[in-house]
Amino acid sequence: MTASQRTPLLHLPWRRALLRRAGALGLAGVGLGQQRTWAGAQEEEPLADAVRTALAASVADAAPPKPRFADVEARLVYLRWLGAASEKLKRRKADHHTRIEFLETVWYESRRAGLETALVLGLIQVESGFRKYAISSAGARGYMQIMPFWVRAIGDGDTSRLFHLQTNMRFGCVILRHYLERERGDLFLALGRYNGSRGKPAYPNLVFGAKRQWDFKV
Repeated sequence: MTASQRTPLLHLPWRRALLRRAGALGLAGVGLGQQRTWAGAQEEEPLADAVRTALAASVADAAPPKPRFADVEARLVYLRWLGAASEKLKRRKADHHTRIEFLETVWYESRRAGLETALVLGLIQVESGFRKYAISSAGARGYMQIMPFWVRAIGDGDTSRLFHLQTNMRFGCVILRHYLERERGDLFLALGRYNGSRGKPAYPNLVFGAKRQWDFKV
């Protein structure tokens, strides 16, 4: 691990840069330990029947977040990532069991959706500051700040389940993958759509900045 990788994201230059970007979007305080949520609001859009069916099937699969590995080396890489990520997350989630369960679920659901785990962790940091019961002024809920209309559109309608760890991660990752496909792989636009600020640079830049803290080099 290099010296730059060991430097905390919010150490001086990074902290100032994130605060400047946050201020540009009205997000001051995101991921910096404050208790307020500054998430945006995904816009409800009509879904084609085929898309709705596919998304509903994606969120309904209740497979447990237990990783499987092709070989011992892949498992060792995972365990090294888990240890490094756990150490970084310790100040936000002090309880070891809670922290490991959270990271295992993020890893599983991000990989299941074909997303970078570091990207999803960066998004969570910006959206909710890693707070399970966060609620935005727009009504978005949980770690990945899911708008309740998604549960009605592709779930069972029970919005209280958005505070369940795996349910929230499942919806968030499936929705981000959906937006990424809609934007033909353009992550900048997909992140903006996720936040309800499509085309504006401040939010994607915040997520990209936070993601760097969670990048893991083998």
